[in-house]
Amino acid sequence: MAAVKASAARGDPPLLQAAEAARCAREASSSSSCGDGGAGAGGVLASALVANLCFAHNTGAMWKVLDQAMASRLVSPLQTLALLTPRVVPNRRAQPEAYRLYLELLGQYMVAPVCTVRAETKAMLVKSIDDALHLSDSYGFQKMDFGHTVVLFVLSIIKILTDCILEDCGLPSIASDGHDISYAIGDGKGSSLDRRDDYRECLRRKNTIMTLEVVEKITANKNTQVFLRLVYHNTPENFNSLLQRLQLVGALKSKKFLTANNLLDSLMMNIRKVITTGHQVHKGKLLGVIVSTKPCSSAARSVSGAGKSSCWIPFDMFMENAMDGRHLDTISSIEALTELSKTLQVLNRATWQETFQALWISALRLIQRDDGIPEGPFPHLHSRLCMLLAIVPLSVASILKEESDKLEGGMVSVRRGELLSSLQVLGQFFGLLSPPPSVVQSANSAARKALVALSILKDRNENGHNSSKDRSSIKAVGNMLHLIVDACIARNLVDTSVYFWPSYVVPVKDTSAVEESPWSALMEGSPLMGLKDALMVTPASSLAELEKLQPFAVSGSDEEKLAASKILCGASLLHGWNIQEHVIQMVLKLLSTLLPLDSGSNGFYIHHMPMLHALISGISSIDAVHILSMYGLVPELAAILMPLCEIFGSLPPSDHRSCSFEEASVYSVFSCAFLCLLRLWKFHRPPIEYALSKHGVFVCSELSLDFLLLLRNSHFALKSLCDVSRKSILQLEPSFQKSVYIDSFPKLRAWYFQNQACIASTLSSSYKKKSILQLANKILKIFCHKMSKSGIPPVSSQSTSSSSMSGSPLGAQDDECQGPPATAWEVLEAVPFVLETVLAACAHGRLSSRDLITGLRNLADFLPASVAAIVSYFSAEITRGIWKPVMLNGTDWPSPAATLSAVESDIKEALASAGVHVNIFPRARPPIPMLPLPIATLISLSITVKMEEFNHLQGIIDKGVEICATSSSWPSMPIIGALWLQKVRRWHDYIILSCSETPFTRDKNAIAQLIRSCFSSFLGPLVDGRSCFVADRGVTSLLGQAHQKRGPQLSISPGLLYTRCCRMFPDNYFVCEEIFKVVIERARALANECDSSRPHLLRSGRMSLSSASCSVEQIASLAASMLCHAGGMKLIRLLYEQILPTMLLSAGEARLGSAGPVCSSFEGFALAYVLLVSGASIWGVGETSPVYTSVYTSKRQRVVDRHLEFMANVMEGNIELGCGQVTWRTYVICFVGLLIDFASTWIPEVKLETLQKLASGLWKWHECDLALSLLERGGPKAISTVVEYIL
Repeated sequence: MAAVKASAARGDPPLLQAAEAARCAREASSSSSCGDGGAGAGGVLASALVANLCFAHNTGAMWKVLDQAMASRLVSPLQTLALLTPRVVPNRRAQPEAYRLYLELLGQYMVAPVCTVRAETKAMLVKSIDDALHLSDSYGFQKMDFGHTVVLFVLSIIKILTDCILEDCGLPSIASDGHDISYAIGDGKGSSLDRRDDYRECLRRKNTIMTLEVVEKITANKNTQVFLRLVYHNTPENFNSLLQRLQLVGALKSKKFLTANNLLDSLMMNIRKVITTGHQVHKGKLLGVIVSTKPCSSAARSVSGAGKSSCWIPFDMFMENAMDGRHLDTISSIEALTELSKTLQVLNRATWQETFQALWISALRLIQRDDGIPEGPFPHLHSRLCMLLAIVPLSVASILKEESDKLEGGMVSVRRGELLSSLQVLGQFFGLLSPPPSVVQSANSAARKALVALSILKDRNENGHNSSKDRSSIKAVGNMLHLIVDACIARNLVDTSVYFWPSYVVPVKDTSAVEESPWSALMEGSPLMGLKDALMVTPASSLAELEKLQPFAVSGSDEEKLAASKILCGASLLHGWNIQEHVIQMVLKLLSTLLPLDSGSNGFYIHHMPMLHALISGISSIDAVHILSMYGLVPELAAILMPLCEIFGSLPPSDHRSCSFEEASVYSVFSCAFLCLLRLWKFHRPPIEYALSKHGVFVCSELSLDFLLLLRNSHFALKSLCDVSRKSILQLEPSFQKSVYIDSFPKLRAWYFQNQACIASTLSSSYKKKSILQLANKILKIFCHKMSKSGIPPVSSQSTSSSSMSGSPLGAQDDECQGPPATAWEVLEAVPFVLETVLAACAHGRLSSRDLITGLRNLADFLPASVAAIVSYFSAEITRGIWKPVMLNGTDWPSPAATLSAVESDIKEALASAGVHVNIFPRARPPIPMLPLPIATLISLSITVKMEEFNHLQGIIDKGVEICATSSSWPSMPIIGALWLQKVRRWHDYIILSCSETPFTRDKNAIAQLIRSCFSSFLGPLVDGRSCFVADRGVTSLLGQAHQKRGPQLSISPGLLYTRCCRMFPDNYFVCEEIFKVVIERARALANECDSSRPHLLRSGRMSLSSASCSVEQIASLAASMLCHAGGMKLIRLLYEQILPTMLLSAGEARLGSAGPVCSSFEGFALAYVLLVSGASIWGVGETSPVYTSVYTSKRQRVVDRHLEFMANVMEGNIELGCGQVTWRTYVICFVGLLIDFASTWIPEVKLETLQKLASGLWKWHECDLALSLLERGGPKAISTVVEYIL
C-alpha cells in the first residue's frame, strides 16, 4: 500500500499504480519462495488489494487501481472476484458504494474471463478460488480441477446474486441444501447504517436493480450459458436449485418491481436457452447450397413419402414380428415396447399424445390384419389382442410411472393428460375400431359397463341415493375403443370420467335380460364345482374375481384345486386381457409352490400330479406359450419346468402301456413339461451354431438353455438389488428366487449333453452302459408291436450302422406289448440307439417304410416325449447328407404327386405377389418325387400326428420342418407342403406361406428382391431414378390391408414375408449391404428431386428440402426396423464396427460420393440417419430399465466408442477414405448432430480422448458450435476441456 500511495502522490494514473503494486508483489513472492514467483505474484497482489479495499481503504481511487489491475491481467479477474464476493456481499447494506462497484466489476469481467495456459497458475487459481468460496465443500468435490472450479464459480456467483435480490426485496429465500453458498447481511460494524440517509437508501434500491441487470447480463453471455448447460447436463440437482431461485425472482413481476419487468423476461429467456438449446442439424447449411430450400408445390410434396405416420413404422414392424410364434422372446415385449416408444418419441420430435396415438393405431392395425392371416398352427387373435389390450397398456403404464416418480406433490401428470387426448382422437378412426366377430360380445360388455355406471350416477343425482332398480336389460353397442378404455381403467391409467365423452356409449333398445356372468355367481358364494365349466370358457373381468378363485387353488380340496387350475389356464389366461398379467403370475406361482426343490417324497408329487398336469397342459398351448413369451417369462418358465422334468422323469411308471396327453400320469406330466421346455430353445441345433455364422454375425446364442438360465438368474439378481421392476409381473416364492443352474438337475444335464453329442456326431461305436442297451432292445419290441414280421436286429454294444445289422432279428412273437419298467430319462437315453438301428434296417431293406412309421408312432404313443429325441436325431442325420433319397411313390412312402404341381404354382404366385420372382425348383424334377430317407421319415411321422396332440407336438415338429428347409440342399419344402396339404386342406394358405419362406434360406437373389419390394411397397417404386407417386403405399401396403378379401390365391405382403423369414437369412452381412444399397438409391432419387440444376420448366415440381429430409427419415425408419429384426443387437454392432466403415473406405466406380455433389450430400445424410436410428432402436436414447440395460444397453458403450474413434482417426488422416469428401463430411456432421440432438446419453460413455479428436476435426472444418455441443455432453470428464476451449 505504501508503493501505491507513493505512486498516487506522484500523480501517476491508476494503471501505473497497479503496475507498481504488481512489482512489489513479484518481489515479495520471489523472496518468500524458492519456486516460480510469477505464478503467485498475481495472487499476492489480488489478496492485498482486496484486503485493503474491504474496507480499510474503501476509496474510489483504490477501486480504479483494482479495475486497471484486472483489465491488464496483473491479477486474475476470476480470483479477484472470488476474493471480493465473501467480503462485499454480506456488507452490501452497510457499504452500498462498494457493492455497486463490485457489481460493475462483475458485469465487466465475469462475461469475458481469459484462461491462463500455465499449469502452476491454474493450480494456484483453483486453490485460491476454492479457499475463498469453499466450492469443494459446498458441492461435494474432493479434488477440484480448473474446469470444475470455473463452472462452479459462475454458478455460485449467480446463486449468490439471486439470493441477494430475493433478500433485498423481502421474498423468501431457498433453504440451504448443502450445495449453496449463502451470505447473510452483515451487522454493519465499522460503518454507520443510517436509514435516514436518503441518498444511501436510494443507492441500495438501485443496487438491487443493478444486481438483476448483472445477473441478466451474465446469463445472456454465451460462455456463461455453456457453463450453466454443463451444470444442467452433469449435476441437474444444482441446476434445479438455481432454477427455483430464478422462479422466485420471476415472482417480482407481480410486485411491479420498478422497471425490472423487461429484465425479468430477458433473464428467464436466457435460462430457457440453456435448457432448450441443442445443436440442430442445419440441413440448409449442409444441403442448401446445392439444394432448393424454397417451398414446393403440393404435388411435389405428395411424392416425398407416405406421410408423417410413416415415421412410426417401427411400431408396426415390432408388433408384427412379435406375432411369429416360432421365435420366443427372452425379454418382455412390455420392456421392448416401452423403450421403443421413448425412442420414437424423441426421434420424431413428437408429443406424448402423438406417440400414444401412433401406438394405439399400430396395435389396431395388427388386430385388423388377423383377417388376412391364413388358418394354421401358430398364434392368432388371442396373441394380437394381448398386444393391444395388455402389452400396450402396460407399456403406457411404465411410461406414466416414469414421469410420476419425478413429480413432486401437487404436480399434475402431463403424460396422463396426453394419454386421454390420444384416446379421444382414437375415436375418429372408425375403420380400425370395428371388432373381430369373436370379440363383439366383449366390446359390447365393455360399452354396457360404461352405460350402467352412467345410469347409476344419474339415479344417484336424481334421488340422492343408489337406486336398486334392475339394470339387467341395459345394453350397448361397443367397439375396440371401449375395450382399450376398459383395459386402461383396469390398470388405473384413466378414470371413469371418460364415460362422459360425447357419444362414447350408444344404448340399444332391447328389453331382453343380459346373461349373468358365472364369475358374478362365484362372487356371491355359489359353489365352485357347479360353475367350473362356465368359468373355464368365461374370462374373469376384475382382479377381485381372480382373488376369489385363489383360495380354492391354494387351500381347497383336491377337486377344487384341479378345477381352479383348469379355470386359471382357460379363458382368463388367453383373453382375460384386463387381468392377464395377474393370471399368469398366479399360474406360475402355483407351479413354483408345488416344487419343494430341497425335499419332497415321490408320494407328494404323485398326489399333486392331476393339478400339475392341468397347469402344464394349460400353458402348453400355442397361444399360451406365445403370450408367456410376450411377457418375457421364457427364462422363468424354463427354470420352473426343469425341476418338474427332473422329478417326473425319475419316477417309474405304474403298469404303463401307452400315454395320452389328456390323462394325468407320470409319463404324460413329464412329456408335457419336457416338450414345453424344449420349445423354448433350439434344442435340435448343433452347439457350434449357437455362436458362429458368416462374417461373425452371432445369430442364435439366445436360444441355448444355458443362456436362458443365465438370463433368468440375472433377472432375479437385478430385482434383488432394487425394487421389483416396474414392468415385471412375476413375483415367485422367495425359496424359488435363488439362482438355478443346469448342474442342479443331473438327469436333465445328462440328456442335454447326450443330445448335443448325438447332434454333433454319430453315436459312439462302443457304448459301455449295458442296461441302456438292454432297455433299447425292450423298446424295439414296442416298436415292432403288431408287425407281422420284422427283420430288425437287436441293439448291441457295437452300435454302428454296419454292426447293428448282425444278430438275430426281433420278431413279433417276442413282443408282449408291455412297457419296460423304466423311467422317462432312461427311455430317452435309449431312444437314439433304437432310431439308429431301425433307420439302418429300413435303408438296407430289412424294415418296410410303413412298419418304420408305425413303429415310430408306437414309440411316440408309449412316451410322447420321445418325439423330441426322434426329431433331434433325424434332424442331425439330415445335416450329414449320407442317406440316399427314397421315391415317394404312394406305395412305400406317401406320394405328393396329386397336389405337388398346384403347390409349386401357388408358391410362385405367392412369392410374385410379394415382388419376388425366383425358380423354386432349380434342379430338373424327377418323374417320381424323392426325398432323403431321414426327411421322408420325419415328414411321414409328422403327418400321423393327431390334431388333439398338435398343441404339444407342434413346436417340436416345427423344429424338424425347419431343419428340412435350412440344412438340406434338397428342395424339399414343396414336397413337404404337398404332403401336408393332403392331410389338412384348410391349412392351404398357411402351408403355402411356410413353403414360400424356403427360398430365402439359401437364395441371395430372392433376399435382395424381397428387400427392394419392401421399400417399393412402403415408399413407392423408383422410375428412372426418381420416386413415382402411387396411391397404394405406406404401412398397409407393406404389411397388408386391413380386412383384406382373400382371393382364390394367397397374396402375401412383402413386409409380412420379411418379418417371418428374416431370422432365417443365411448371411446377414449381405442383408445389411442390400438394405444400404436401396437406401443409397433412394437418397440419390431424392437428390434428383431437389437438384436446383434441373431445367427451369421443371423447377415448379421440385421437392423442398423439408420434404426431402422427411423422406430420409421415413427411409431410415424402415431400414433400421428391417436391420434390427434381421440380426438384432449383434448385427447392429457389426454395422457400427465393420459394415459401414467398410462402405466408407471402399473405393471403385460404385463407391459412395461418385454420383455428384447433390447425391453425395444426401448419401451422407441418409447413412447417418440409418445408423443412428438403428442403434437407438436397439439401445434406446435415454435411461432404460435394469433388465433392458443388462440385455441391450450395456453393450452400447464399446460399439459407439469404436465408431466415433474410427471417425476421429479418419479426420486426423490416419485412415484413407474411399468415398467422396462431400459424402464423408455430410455423414460426420449429420451423425454427430443427430447424436447430440437425439442420443446425447451415449456421448458420456465415449472416451474423452476420442471426443477431443473428433471435436478437433470439427473445428478444422469450422464446425465450432457442433464441436462445442459434442464436448458439452461428454460428461464430467469433459468439463475441463470445454472450459479451456471457450475461455
